[in-house]
Amino acid sequence: MNIEKLIHLFQNTHNELQSRAARSVDTYLVVRNWLFGWYIVEFEQNGEDRAEYGKKLLKEISKRLKQNIGRGFSVDNLELFRRFYLTYQNRRCLGFLRI
Repeated sequence: MNIEKLIHLFQNTHNELQSRAARSVDTYLVVRNWLFGWYIVEFEQNGEDRAEYGKKLLKEISKRLKQNIGRGFSVDNLELFRRFYLTYQNRRCLGFLRI
């Protein structure tokens, strides 16, 4: 084996494993988003007036998550998480996790 083949081996290994890691991250982000939607819906079940309460709740969650975690938790995104959960709430998309 020469140095060119060795470098090529490194590059191929890096590219393949980086691609697989990205797909794993994508899978776990889907699960995270589903769970976040579930948390919101479960919390709302104990709420008062759904429409007004929901708007205030999502604003408060958004504000706190941005402070504690960072970007990506706008009110719009939280609403998408909520809708995602409601759309797929009966699916066993979390079966591979031990939660």
